[in-house]
Amino acid sequence: ADWITSHPEAPQDFEQFFSDPYRKTPSSEKRSIYIQSIGSLGNTRIISDEYIKWLKGYCEAFFYGLTVKLLEPVPVSATRCSFRVNDNTQNLQIHAGHILKFLKKKKPEDAFCVVGITMIDLYPRDSWNFVFGQASLTDGVGIFSFARYGSDFYSLRYEGKLKKLQKTSSSDYSIFDNYYIPEITSVLLLRSCKTLTHEIGHIFGLRHCQWLTCLMQGSNHLEEADRRPLNLCPICLRKLQCAIGFSIVERYKALVRWIDDESADTSGVTLKHSRKDNGNLPKPVEAFKEWKEWIMKCLAVLQK
Repeated sequence: ADWITSHPEAPQDFEQFFSDPYRKTPSSEKRSIYIQSIGSLGNTRIISDEYIKWLKGYCEAFFYGLTVKLLEPVPVSATRCSFRVNDNTQNLQIHAGHILKFLKKKKPEDAFCVVGITMIDLYPRDSWNFVFGQASLTDGVGIFSFARYGSDFYSLRYEGKLKKLQKTSSSDYSIFDNYYIPEITSVLLLRSCKTLTHEIGHIFGLRHCQWLTCLMQGSNHLEEADRRPLNLCPICLRKLQCAIGFSIVERYKALVRWIDDESADTSGVTLKHSRKDNGNLPKPVEAFKEWKEWIMKCLAVLQK
């Protein structure tokens, strides 16, 4: 059930990427990546704020040279999307295509792209079970769910509200009030960074990689997504460098700084502390240890 056998695609080498007439490239007027959170991302406001700040910082390092900005969080009701209960997991899902239309309408003038993130599971059409993320290359928008990255997603079913959903109309979004949110662990943060950068990579025109072990490989299930590394293969790295124009050495240094900076700065984010929340939460980067070691090896080669 792996992606490469389930969804056969023609490989895209650098020449094909470079000469693609439909490929979107950042310009001097459109060099910002916007992140829009949909629904709660953490069990408290401070966790939500810190988590999205970590993702923002990672994107700024990964897409080095571009600016990453945060849009004001919105509830699911603001998107007016369709939703359902998945027959297999009994968990709530929202329609990815409807979210993309919502994001397209909200796209700021200086945006290269707008990406939505949510802790609610996604489905692209009625016949599909689920999707981790979906992006529109032409519109420069994407939506990604981290719901299935929680350790107990498949054991905690949406019990107790199934009858309520069947009795209400698809416009009653109160069903999402106090909906389950997974704990923000190091593994969940790692998986989130993978999905976010993979899908934004598609907006840059990078297609699924079939050359080497690479972040841009497709994934059909969680085990396959976990096998995928955080790094781009040399071919896909060259594609991204061509699109943005960064220094590879400076980009790697920025990624190391993000990992080492366990209490990243709070610029642009207002935290509402409560109870024992007296400062920034420590960034859970334990799962990034191998990634950092790999970057350091790359830097050692490049700096010789």
